[in-house]
Amino acid sequence: MVDAEFKRKLNEIREKVEDHFDFEGCKVGRGTYGSVYKAKRKDGTDNREYALKQIEGTGLSMSACREIALLRELKHPNVITLQRVFLNHTTRRVWLLFDFAEHDLWHIIKFHRTTKANKSTVQVYGNMVKSLMYQILDGIHYLHDNWILHRDLKPANILVMGEGPDRGLVKIADLGFARLFYQPLKPLADLDPVVVTFWYRAPELLLGARHYTKAIDIWAIGCIFA
Repeated sequence: MVDAEFKRKLNEIREKVEDHFDFEGCKVGRGTYGSVYKAKRKDGTDNREYALKQIEGTGLSMSACREIALLRELKHPNVITLQRVFLNHTTRRVWLLFDFAEHDLWHIIKFHRTTKANKSTVQVYGNMVKSLMYQILDGIHYLHDNWILHRDLKPANILVMGEGPDRGLVKIADLGFARLFYQPLKPLADLDPVVVTFWYRAPELLLGARHYTKAIDIWAIGCIFA
């Protein structure tokens, strides 16, 4: 009985994401293991926009635990930063809080393809492409230096900040499939092909190799800029 009362009081003082952020009806995308919402603080302490990623299902799966554990250790300007984790002990929902990025590389590429198809002229400056590539390579070099393979690099996982002093800053996101080098790696060919993007896989992954290296991430970056 004492334990039940203690848990009840503990649940009352635990902070819920709904108490701090407005995000209803603001779904902006999906990650590997959940939906992403645009959010703002309810107390108005800042005017920044945030991204809230709701992990699918209830409770903390092994994949979610792995992603959170990796994100909490990573600190680099070109890798997405995990600001906070919310766990609702009533609904058992898990939320991850990040800075909001106005664009991703997939939407930028789509915009330029559409304007080209409509015979409109939108110039793509060489320095802009160089900046994007340099920042992506800098971020992935940091991950590899920390013995992490991303394994799902694609335009939708390359975020580009659109407002404020961070405008134009690139951030590698969605580490749902990331793994440490020394851990046994499951072939991506065995995973859901709808989730893992086919077009950016290295040949060894297409062939179902059970042993591969950080070269798979470099191949994916090459495909992005091809």
